[in-house]
This record gives sequence, structure tokens and C-alpha cells, in this order.
Amino acid sequence: MDLKALFSDPRRRNLAVLAGLALVGVLWAAIALNHRAAEVAPKYPPHEFFPGLAAKVDDVTRIHVVSAKSGAFDVVFVPMKGWVLPGRGNYPASFEDVRKTLVGMAALETIEPKTARRDWFHFVGLDTPPKGDGVQITLSDDHGRVLASMIAGKTEDIGDSSGALGLFVRKPEAQQSWLVLSPFEPHANEADWMDKTVVSVDRTRIQDVDVRPRSGPAYTLHREKQSDADFTLSPIPKGRETGDPGQRDAVAAALAGFSFGDIRRASDFDFDGQGSRVVTHTFDGLIVSVDVVHQGSDIWARVFADAVPGKPDAAKEANEINAHAAGWAYQLATYQGTLFSTPLEGLLKPHEAAKAKTGK
Repeated sequence: MDLKALFSDPRRRNLAVLAGLALVGVLWAAIALNHRAAEVAPKYPPHEFFPGLAAKVDDVTRIHVVSAKSGAFDVVFVPMKGWVLPGRGNYPASFEDVRKTLVGMAALETIEPKTARRDWFHFVGLDTPPKGDGVQITLSDDHGRVLASMIAGKTEDIGDSSGALGLFVRKPEAQQSWLVLSPFEPHANEADWMDKTVVSVDRTRIQDVDVRPRSGPAYTLHREKQSDADFTLSPIPKGRETGDPGQRDAVAAALAGFSFGDIRRASDFDFDGQGSRVVTHTFDGLIVSVDVVHQGSDIWARVFADAVPGKPDAAKEANEINAHAAGWAYQLATYQGTLFSTPLEGLLKPHEAAKAKTGK
């Protein structure tokens, strides 16, 4: 190439300069892209927090939990019974929560290392329990061999599309803490491990509800057909009128929202004394009785089920309820306990004398 001729021609010279500048621009863009890629690339390649635990999950028979909230307790697998809480008289544990914990611990994946200073652990909730604010979970097999153990701390939203959390964890013997990708949040409270499926009756199934409140006369709430929107009340005292149908519905459907916060032995309470009783009959033959007593500010319930003769499906359901509920008392929330104890007066419009006295 004749360079002298090339640069003597102003047009060719300008084209050559522009081509050179374009090449330099391309090179700078490539360098910038490489630099940007290096900035956003993970600095710490992810790895399993418990390598090989996934293959040992089926060997776990004991989950030991220690926290400042509940102290120490165990969740144990017992043949023929399943997972139970020994500290609560072998009350059934929630299989779903056990599964989430075992699978979740096996799936923990590191995001990045965090502090290795013990005096900073409290900032991320990793101080050793029960004095510290961490939650220690230890998995072991039926020979007592520890398969995995960790102290879990605070969580943070990491914007994961699957809903996984960022969880601060460390191994009990280790100084180094980590932020890991976690599909579950550890339970520190023993009550959170309980199987809460005592009885499940949808409102649409409910036909009759016989109520014997703590005080005042007994009464019945009834529907002729499942399609009926409201329950009728009987008996209605002479000269009185029924009140808000929504309140009747809430009392009639109290069983549909049955839930509890804690459990104790039913023998600890006098359910045959001055408590209330609510007996729910369904259109398909199930009968569920709930006895309720007040002890101080707490409200406790006992559950028993039966079935109309000739209703095998209802009988099977009743047996399942009794197998779960027999011998136990359930602590109800105040609102639910009040529904199971509602007197007849609470379902009537105010008495004329009472309205005249209040001026309403």
C-alpha cells in the first residue's frame, strides 16, 4: 500500500482516521463490557451449605431445636405414629413443617460469606441459643449420629423470583457466618411444629348446630338446604326478635374455622362442669361436639366426633378426628372461644326494656 499517496489525499486520510477511531471505540467497548461482566459476576460461586445431606434426609429421625423463645425441644419420628413432640406428650407434629425443614436444610445454598466476628453475631441473629437470639437446629439419625447442625439467624428479602429468602446461618463450631439462599424459615416456637389439622368442616356442609352456652337457655341454629344463605334460630323467646343474621352465621360456622395456639391434656380441665357445648351436624352425617371451658383468661376446647348410622364416609371421618383429638385440650383464640360460648341473648335484638333504658 502506498501510504504517502493515501495520506496525501485529504479524503482518504479522513477516512483512515475515522476507521482508526472506530476501531479504538470498538476496543474500548469490548474492554468496558468485560469489566462490567466481571463486576456483576458472582464473587463467590454458590455451593451446598450441607454437602451430601440430601442423600441422608430419609435417615433423620430426630430434629433438636434450641432457641431463646422455647428453650430446647425435640421433634422425633416414632414408628406407627409418625413425627411427634415428646415434650408435649407425643402430640403429632406437622409433617409439612418437618418436610420443609429437612428438605430446606438440604437445599441451603451459599450466597456469600458474612462476618466471622463473634461480637458481631447478634447483628444478624446468630448468637448461640438459648441465651443468644439464634435458632439451632440439629438433625440426627436413630443411632444418635449428627447429620447436620446449624444456627439460623435473621432473614432478608433478596428478590428471589421463587420466594426463597436470604438467611444468615453458621455451623455451631464455626466462626464464619454465611448468607444462604433458603426455601424455608426455621421455627423457633415449639407450638409452631404442632399438627393443626384437628377438624376441617366447611361451612357449606353444616346443617344444624345445637348450642348449650355457659349461661342461659340452649338453642339451635338450622338450615333446611345447603343452598340456604342464613341459619334460623330456635326457640325465639316470646316477644323477642332475632338479631343480625351475620352473628348467627358466625356462631353456626364456628367449627369451620377451628384453630388453636397450644395444647394440654384434656384431663387437666373439668369439661363436664360449667362449660359450654356446641354440637355440629352436617348434611352428610358427621357430628362434631366441642366442649369449651374458661380458665382465667384462656379458653380451652375438647373435640369429639361421631356419625349418623349408615354413613360410612362420615364414620371414617369421625374416626380420623377422634384418633387425632382424643385426650387433648386445645387453646382457642379469644374470638373463637367466644363464638363457642355465645348465649341466646347475643343472637337477639335488644329487649324493649333495655332499649327504653338506654334510649336506643
